[in-house]
Amino acid sequence: MFRAFVLALTALIAMPLAAAEIGDDGLHKAPWMRDTFKDLREDLDEANAEGKRLMLIIEQRGCIYCKKMHEEVFVVDKIADYIEANYFVVQINMFGDVEVTDFDGTALPEKDMVKRWGALFTPNIYFLPQEVPDTLTAAQAAVANMPGAFGKGTTFNMLNWVVEKGYEESEPFQKYHARKLEEQKG
Repeated sequence: MFRAFVLALTALIAMPLAAAEIGDDGLHKAPWMRDTFKDLREDLDEANAEGKRLMLIIEQRGCIYCKKMHEEVFVVDKIADYIEANYFVVQINMFGDVEVTDFDGTALPEKDMVKRWGALFTPNIYFLPQEVPDTLTAAQAAVANMPGAFGKGTTFNMLNWVVEKGYEESEPFQKYHARKLEEQKG
């Protein structure tokens, strides 16, 4: 009896704290993600109308790093709430066939658009400015790019740095992040 209890408790502890929902396309789905026509000009206009920043997140089915972000980072209340309040998030499937219309008017299936942008890893997050010339791609216009899985603190600080327009200041993200870590210690 005791052994069965210990085994059950061990199994419960080993389970992730929050299982991320998986969509029909095999990608993780968060409540703050938007289902759009993936016309980035329209998405940017809608984000601006809501007073939010456009964030593109490229993911793929079976990505262990995407899973890590969705089960360990994006589920943290402070991070999820910050994204919900400040970002208009559009998910792009690295190997998907849904058409995406870039800022320069080029329309391609997701998988070809991802190649066009040169994104090689997932997750890969592009943060867009509030204004994008119609001569640029999303990758060219991005004010910041977060390729790969990062920890809670780094992710939260990146989200803040973009909203605060740190990219317009003289303090690069790495120094901003180091300063924020020091402030948290003190």
